[in-house]
Amino acid sequence: MKIMMFAHNGSLNRGCEAIVRSSTNIIKEKIHGSQVYLASGKPETDRLISKLDGIYDGSSRRLKRYSYEWLYSSVQVKLFQDESYALGKIHQNIVKHIPNMDICLSIGGDNYCYGEQPGWYEINKRVKAQGKKLVLWGCSIGQEDMSERKLADLKLFDLILARETLTYQMLKDKGLDNVKLCADPAFTMEKEELDLPEGWQAGNTVGLNFSPLVLERNANSQVAVKELIVHILDKTDMTIALTPHVIQTGNDDYEVLQKYYEEFQHTGRVILLPNDLNAIQYKGYIARMRFFIGARTHATIAAYSNYVPTMVLGYSVKSKGIAKDIFGEEKLVLGIEEISDGVKLKCKFDEMLQEEDELKATLRQTIPRIKEMSYKAVEYLNQLV
Repeated sequence: MKIMMFAHNGSLNRGCEAIVRSSTNIIKEKIHGSQVYLASGKPETDRLISKLDGIYDGSSRRLKRYSYEWLYSSVQVKLFQDESYALGKIHQNIVKHIPNMDICLSIGGDNYCYGEQPGWYEINKRVKAQGKKLVLWGCSIGQEDMSERKLADLKLFDLILARETLTYQMLKDKGLDNVKLCADPAFTMEKEELDLPEGWQAGNTVGLNFSPLVLERNANSQVAVKELIVHILDKTDMTIALTPHVIQTGNDDYEVLQKYYEEFQHTGRVILLPNDLNAIQYKGYIARMRFFIGARTHATIAAYSNYVPTMVLGYSVKSKGIAKDIFGEEKLVLGIEEISDGVKLKCKFDEMLQEEDELKATLRQTIPRIKEMSYKAVEYLNQLV
């Protein structure tokens, strides 16, 4: 069975790397003889994922101005409001591989959270037109993200695998009968434990991840997070490990965290992890933390999956849904509007501190079940063919 993953824009987002890496592992583990390929927007960043059978350049093409493709596309769009030809040419680097595959997995877990996606819609139509199986793999979608056009696209899929119950229930309520519940594959990802940096306190280090994406949506959150850092330094004896997880140009956690590091390094209790680690190496550090505070979903999954009590600086349905599936409630998840409130951040941190033992006990009880749900995705995939 030949499987192609697409809708992936490279592994400098270590969460995207975690999805590709863990998905490849569990598919190959459970589906004998499967071959897994990746069409990537930045293929050079994915070479570190050794178990893939092939990596294709899946980047978008530009239509050269005044070329035949450009002129024909212009006529189709202007006269007939038809983007199909243009989008097919723009995404030719993905489309050309469809005939050689049995299953195409759209793996961008939250691609459908960011408005209309006409390019992906066009690729999906072409997958189905060629009689191939189409799967939306480990998705999260909010009620606020839905539209009639998006719903029509979702109906094309042979299988939609929702990675948490909030998305699953919303899609079922929309009348979709091609939806199954699973968990994010990254819960199963291995870790690599590098040497601990100077200043790390074994058993007494709290990780902090913050992102430009959250900062862009709530500019005042930067001050609130600073207040939280001061609170941790004043009220505990813990070391704070600033932990980047996305290192893309224009969306680089390291740049945001470096400013905090420069401000607080004089305390001797704030360290900044490097910006050149891969997903399993970041997971290796996160696994050895006492607590974790994170904005990036897959950084928090790295913590949860190693029984580390975690506070989530959330901004979408995925954060809420994952926490709900673990704890039965949206435990220690703050919405985008709440994270500019320094008092609320400090109160939530204190709550996490006070409930440390209970949180660890719950994680030890539920994470094995969540990992089984990750493998359910492969079981559903196998049933499809």
